[in-house]
Amino acid sequence: MDTNNLTYQFKTSSVVVKLIVINSIIFLAVRLLAFFLGITPGQLTQWFILPENAGNVLLQPWSILTYAFLHFGFFHILINMLWLYWFGRFVLNLFSEKRFLTIYLLGALSGGLFYVATHNIFPALIGSSAGLIGASGAVTAIMVFIATYTPNAEVMLFRFRIKLWQIALVLVLLDLILLPSSNNAGGLLAHIGGAIFGFFYAQQLQKGNDIGKWFESGIDWVENLFKPRKKKPFTKVHRTKKTNTTRTNVDIKNDNQKKIDEILDKIGKSGYESLTKAEKDFLFKAGKDD
Repeated sequence: MDTNNLTYQFKTSSVVVKLIVINSIIFLAVRLLAFFLGITPGQLTQWFILPENAGNVLLQPWSILTYAFLHFGFFHILINMLWLYWFGRFVLNLFSEKRFLTIYLLGALSGGLFYVATHNIFPALIGSSAGLIGASGAVTAIMVFIATYTPNAEVMLFRFRIKLWQIALVLVLLDLILLPSSNNAGGLLAHIGGAIFGFFYAQQLQKGNDIGKWFESGIDWVENLFKPRKKKPFTKVHRTKKTNTTRTNVDIKNDNQKKIDEILDKIGKSGYESLTKAEKDFLFKAGKDD
């Protein structure tokens, strides 16, 4: 197998790298396709942007997640992917890739729902934006989750040792301070929604409550849909067989069949390894004679 093949590299990379690649490919594809069609990226992706109106969300429910894979411009996606890569490594040091993906996607979902809810509850926000795009809600969920779960973990930043909880706190407070005067209130609200989810998830996990277990089960279900089912090889033994032999042979076969049935029942209850050597030999001989 060619390990330098891009497909192989993608399949064997971490979920963090895969998400960065997927976001980057979508970003480039949208811009190239919009260019060749002679339209703006916004016109091309309008059905995948999360609208602020709750009624419109019902018409395009998929947008509650698809918005998180779209970005305004180069620096928008660059900053999000850098934060995702940096904090994502801390999460993967402690948790599985499946849990990471659960936090990421549910963080995006929470950020989107918080955005829609606040725009429909607070009059000052009504009509303040034309929709929501960007992975920042999901990334903020990852950041706050790991900062809450391992608050005293330290990183080196410009020769200073800084704890994760300090970084997360500064960034969340900055969002709250900028919210009243920002022209990107929708994005900041998605940050806050993701932060709330990340904090709550980590707190519950520390108490032994995995609130994302149902989502992980959903991921397992989807994975199983695409997995080929493998049949386990087993010695072919018939339970019944018609024969036109004499009465004596029939009696012998009935006794043998009864013993075979008992052995098969034992395998069904306790597995093949529960058989004695004599039972295994008998079953092997019966299958061979058949």
